[in-house]
Amino acid sequence: MSAADKVANYPIGDDEAGMRLDRWFRRRFPELPQAHLAKIVRKGEVRVSGKRAEISTRLEAGQSVRVPPLGLPEAPASKAAPPDPRDAEALRAMILFEDRDLIALNKPYGLAVQGGSGTKRHIDGMLAALADAKGERPVLAHRLDRDTSGVLLVAKSRKIAAELGAIFRSRAARKIYWALVEGVPKPAQGRISLFLAKGPGMGEARGGPKEGRAEIERMRVARHGDPDAQHSVTLYAVVDKVAPRLAWLSMRPITGRTHQLRAHCEAIGHPIVGDPKYNRRPANDPARADPLRAVPPGVEPKLHLVARRLILPHPRGGVIDVTAPLPAHMKKSFDMFGFDVGERDPIEDAPDE
Repeated sequence: MSAADKVANYPIGDDEAGMRLDRWFRRRFPELPQAHLAKIVRKGEVRVSGKRAEISTRLEAGQSVRVPPLGLPEAPASKAAPPDPRDAEALRAMILFEDRDLIALNKPYGLAVQGGSGTKRHIDGMLAALADAKGERPVLAHRLDRDTSGVLLVAKSRKIAAELGAIFRSRAARKIYWALVEGVPKPAQGRISLFLAKGPGMGEARGGPKEGRAEIERMRVARHGDPDAQHSVTLYAVVDKVAPRLAWLSMRPITGRTHQLRAHCEAIGHPIVGDPKYNRRPANDPARADPLRAVPPGVEPKLHLVARRLILPHPRGGVIDVTAPLPAHMKKSFDMFGFDVGERDPIEDAPDE
């Protein structure tokens, strides 16, 4: 059936439960432009079990998705481009842990997890190279920002992906991130609780087209009750420091908002070193003017954030506990400042809230 012909309703099975609506569309209609998908969802032409939905709506087994005429044929699997064997080799080199149900990858800095505008190479696309004999390919269980390296969990079936998605949404997973931040947060251990929303606030300058797009993609601190505002909570602890210039921060996000850790660090006045989106201090900022507070020379201008450790229940029982090494640029910085990765991480003792 052609997606251009008529309205169609697609039932959601157990293997698609927990999948975001936009990801479901990417799998069913890979040629559909993201901008067109956003438009038909915004206009209410896409319905989930008869109700209006958002791009981020999570699908449940037994629901149905109403898809309007899209003006393009549903891409048949038989015509899909053959996977690149180099992708399989690259992915296997990233494996930190693997069993019959899932794979934990060490995602490198600079490699996107999913496709987007101008992004052709990404983990989601590369996973086609690991499809099994039945043609079933691994499925992302969560995501990381392009410039955040570290532990990324991938399920070998949609059923396991749905179960892992439920685990992440229940907050049963413990994620630990390491970062280098400008300055030294006080107190040394704390809890950041803020409402975040996407885009510039009322009255904020949007700049030119390029700057405007960057602002729209940023998360900002919002007030409770503001449109699209979502509550976000992060626990943090200073592991070591080079006072007053910078600190090695360990963080545990309790919620999972877009750019949460990066936005939280900026909000408390200690942006992550090398963050091009949330570390844009003006030239007259004291941290830039005072050489004693400036980031030392030799630190690479790359995002110093790594998804260091992931601990969560395994869908079949037991516990998954995976740790990723530091990316090369962070290892260089840690060596420069004498930080010992074997140091006891105080965030491990922090309560859940």
